[in-house]
Amino acid sequence: MFGALPPSAAVLTEEDHALVEAARSTIDAVTDAGPDEDGVHTMGAAVRAADGQIFTGVNVYHFTGGPCAELVALGAARAGGATELTHVVAVGNHGRGVKSPCGRDRQVLADYHPHVRVILPGPDCLVSVTASDLLPLAFDHSAEQV
Repeated sequence: MFGALPPSAAVLTEEDHALVEAARSTIDAVTDAGPDEDGVHTMGAAVRAADGQIFTGVNVYHFTGGPCAELVALGAARAGGATELTHVVAVGNHGRGVKSPCGRDRQVLADYHPHVRVILPGPDCLVSVTASDLLPLAFDHSAEQV
């Protein structure tokens, strides 16, 4: 099920657990779906800036493809003046726990924040890894802009 963890893998700190709680409490406060329903807001995310500020966001599901919670939280951080981010995490509603970012989120993180630590489920516990480790051999968008 899980491959080997990358060398950047680390166990969570108290600050990391607080970030998970910020994402969990955000989605728990605003989810609009019952346990067996789809909804517009079903995932929460939190990012921590280098200065310790935490910014949160929720997904906006739409059949045309809405933004994931991680992308909303990244935008909130930038709108709040944060330019250097250290950690990001996404949590599902109704106690579904920490979720690994989707492919689009991985690409955005690898492009804009390759050194941010992403909190995700490991084989035995939550871990954090660098965004660049989540997308080995990633498409290099900047190299195509010549």
